[in-house]
Formats: sequence, C-alpha cells, structure tokens
Amino acid sequence: MKKPNTGVIILIVLAAIPLTMWLTWLLTPKKKLVIAIVDKTVLNKTGQEHGSLTWVLNQQRYTKTKTAAYNISNDYYGFFPGANEKFKLKGLERFSDTQLDQLSQDADMAYITDAYGIYKNEWYSKGDINDRSGMLYGGLSRQDAELLAKMKARHKLVITEFNTIGSPSGHTNREKFEQLFSLRWTGWVGRYFATLDTAIDKEIPQWLINNYKRSHNGSWPFTKAGIALVSENDEVTVLEEGTHLNYALPVVTTEKKYADKYNLPESINYSFWFDIMNTDTAVNNIVSRFNIKANANGLKELSRFHIPAVFPAVQTHQGSDYKFWYFSADFADNPVTLTSSYFKGIEKFKFLFLNRLDRTDRKGFFWRFYRPLLTTILKDYYSELKSKE
Repeated sequence: MKKPNTGVIILIVLAAIPLTMWLTWLLTPKKKLVIAIVDKTVLNKTGQEHGSLTWVLNQQRYTKTKTAAYNISNDYYGFFPGANEKFKLKGLERFSDTQLDQLSQDADMAYITDAYGIYKNEWYSKGDINDRSGMLYGGLSRQDAELLAKMKARHKLVITEFNTIGSPSGHTNREKFEQLFSLRWTGWVGRYFATLDTAIDKEIPQWLINNYKRSHNGSWPFTKAGIALVSENDEVTVLEEGTHLNYALPVVTTEKKYADKYNLPESINYSFWFDIMNTDTAVNNIVSRFNIKANANGLKELSRFHIPAVFPAVQTHQGSDYKFWYFSADFADNPVTLTSSYFKGIEKFKFLFLNRLDRTDRKGFFWRFYRPLLTTILKDYYSELKSKE
C-alpha cells in the first residue's frame, strides 16, 4: 500500500485552516448594532482613522441593518474625499435639532474616531503637508456635542478618542463635552518620533520645528528618538532619549484587574499621537495610563510646563445613568486592512501580523490592545441591549 504524501497532507491542512475560519465567520449570526460614527479626518478612501473600528465590527459580525455590514468608505459622518481634489461634507453640521434627536433615538451608540479635520495644505496638491494652513473642515461642532448629550441622556454608549476636543475644536463645544463627561483637556498633545533628526524624519511637522526654534534661539539640537509635546498655545517642548528619557516611547500600562477583564497587556508601547487629559476620578475610572519614562532632566522639563509624566490613556464611566469611554490617543488609526477580519478566530494567529523587532509597530498595538479592548466593550454592551429587549 502506497504511503500518503506528507507534503500533500500538510498543504491540505494549511489550506483547510483558513477555509474553515472563513466559513465559520460566514456562518456566525449577524448582530445589528447601529452606530453613529464621526470621522472628520479622512484623506482617502481607506478611511484609516476609523479603519480599526470597522475591522472589529466586521470581524464580530456587527451590522448597520439586519443584513448590511458597515462600509469603511461610506458609513460615517464627516469628510468624504473625491477625485481631483473634490470632496463632500456630510457631517452632523447638516442636522437640525429634530434630526439629531431622531438620530440619538435610532442609534445604539456613538463613536467619534477623529474630529481633527482636513487642512488646505493636506488636501490641495500645491500645499506643503508639513506646514500649517487654513482649515478646510474639522473640529467638534455644536451638533456633534449635542448628539453626544442626547446619547448620554438616553443612557446609550458613547466612545470618543483623540482628537475629539483638542485643536481646532472651539472652546464652547469643548467645554460642553468636558462638562458632559467630567474630564478636561490640559491643552497638550504629544507624539513619539523614532528619530528627531529633521534630515531623516520628514514627518516631523515644520510648524512644530519652527515653534521650538522660535523660543530656543533658532536651535533644534535633537538627533535621537524622543517625544515632542505641543500646547494649544504653540508652546513646544521636546524630550530626547538619553537626555530626558530613560525609555523613548510612551508606555501604556493597565492595572491587572482591567488587563484580565479586557484581555490587555499590562504594558505596551504607543508610538503615535496622544493627548494629555485630566479626569474626575469620582466619576470616571482610569483603566489604563500613559507613562513617560523621564529621567531627572525630563521630569524637570515636564514640570516647567506643568505636564504630568503619568496621565489617563483609557478612562470610562460605567453607570446606570450613562456609559462612556475616552481613549487619549489615535486608537482607531492603525495600518490594518479588512482582509483579516473575515476569519473567525484570527486573533489566535496575530503573531503572523506582528513585527516584534519594531518597537513602534502600530499593527501590534491594534492586535494586542485596541482589538481586544473594543471587542470586549461591544460584546458587553450588546449583551446588555439584548437583555433589555
């Protein structure tokens, strides 16, 4: 009797695994969960600023109707890019108070993934993307804030993240948001850069460099990795690895009880934009914290600007009155594609998508932090909604 070919068997098994995962995903029942998604920072059809959210919705089979899945290019309110520098504005600014009230009734939850907006130099080909220009569209609007107030009043889930109330949002709408959810923006945002050498990293905004030089006699002495911090008043301070930092990257730490509940690592690097928030801990629980690993020089520099070295990364209010989450960073903005979301249990193979040699890997942050956190939040909330039917 001829022995089976081991190589053929291995190939069949390897082919069967993804096929089984896809079929299992396909046969998983759909779950209708109507979400009002706001994203004002969509430069192209990929919709990366809310792409991670759409990935989780698709992978967990949440749908906008009984049958229709969420479409990353269409199912949000905000800026819609077109060809040849054309665009459409389809944000909540078009809504009357009556329409906002209807939306708050129809939607199960709201999620603002980014309210920063689009600037002229980013959109028009003649602009310098690294310099500042007039705003084309953006900022938390009166209608955005009003929808969130109505959702809160109806005891529905609200999730928001950086940049919801930072620049260019106006003070009136920002203050309304802060009062609604018992937190306050300090006025500071920051970002890690793998190198602060401006000859190498062209992503360091020119306006950031100029503002630093303006108050430091034209000097920009940084060449290593580090964190740039910017205030709403255009103040800039820079913390460099070795000079100011024992470890260059901001680190998100999570208390063990929350790490266990949401399946999160107790410590993980974060390498993109974040904001520095204060919160009323009598109202909100801090799930995770940002830690800037500053040395004595770094702590002195932070103190000079009244910037804390430890501050909330994830905070929540989980009461019978309302449910609210704030992520103090661009959590939904990660370079992931929807393809992997069509496979049930794909998280067990996340090692295939990680680059452990790159400590700035944002895909790793998605797989290890954002995906399990949001998956658990939505699962708990959906179960609660179903229990009330």
